[in-house]
Amino acid sequence: MLRFFSAAEVEAGLDYPRLIDVLSEAFRRDGETMPVRQSYEVGASGAPGHLLLMPAWQRGQALGVKFVTVFPENASRGLGAVSSLYVLLDGTTGQPRAMIDGEALTNRRTAAASALASRHLSREDAHTLLVVGTGRIAACLPAAHRVVRPIKRVLVWGRNPERALTLAGVFSRQGFEAQAVADLPEAVAQADIVSCATTSTQPLVMGQHLRTGTHLDLVGSFTPRMRESDDEAVCRSRVFVDTYGGALAEAGDLLQPMSAGRWQAHEVCGDLHELTRGARPGRIDKDEITLFKSVGAAIEDLAAASLLVGSPLGESFGQHNTFGVSHNKTTI
Repeated sequence: MLRFFSAAEVEAGLDYPRLIDVLSEAFRRDGETMPVRQSYEVGASGAPGHLLLMPAWQRGQALGVKFVTVFPENASRGLGAVSSLYVLLDGTTGQPRAMIDGEALTNRRTAAASALASRHLSREDAHTLLVVGTGRIAACLPAAHRVVRPIKRVLVWGRNPERALTLAGVFSRQGFEAQAVADLPEAVAQADIVSCATTSTQPLVMGQHLRTGTHLDLVGSFTPRMRESDDEAVCRSRVFVDTYGGALAEAGDLLQPMSAGRWQAHEVCGDLHELTRGARPGRIDKDEITLFKSVGAAIEDLAAASLLVGSPLGESFGQHNTFGVSHNKTTI
């Protein structure tokens, strides 16, 4: 029976402890294949519009596709620019099993991947988290990070102070000591973990403001033109990525320092496949600065969708999954 999962059901069915562990196992078992993402220009004359197809599969068990549309002029219609839907199918018969709210699925798995990286890269005693951004992914980050680190204090910075204050109130109700902040450099200097979830095209976090031992988590930008950190932040850090193919093709935070001759691709210290397998070391000492750059991978969508369908909200989907994947290359 085909089942539709609403955004509320996605949030209820994907608790972070299980989701982080499922993503860890998915990355540990499979790693990266050749990235495949199909993109089509589908807008009307003079009005840009894009359709993205992002597939992944678990041979003989499950396969799925995330459909994403990007229509930049939707703001004038009172609509969001990005819409998405995830379709999960049976890997043996090809029959549809579930349709899932794509935005909720993406937000949830993105925060969980961020926390998974933090498990390997942040200090074990990290207790202050700075959230840069006030959007829907930003709203998910503290709860995810709290699963892997003893996060007690959350600082919130946003371009719109009112939205930052509102989000801080949400975090307070979740049990955090939360406050909105106006001085971003000062907040960066106080944080153990700095987690950015924006679509900025200009650096927000400057390397000169990072104190020793900080973990910098960059999950927002997903095109070569976007960036959330400056060159100095990258150069001061041991850099890790979700997947090599995605990050080194799409992440402006890395591509722009490369273009400037400040940093090189071979300086990446590892990806989530290598971290979860123990093939590359994560944090080596308490004083180093670590940086995780995520642009999103389709393996995360399939793992999350499979967990959701196997949750109490859906039918049993199996307990011992291994994931084969064709990676998408954006966080959308």
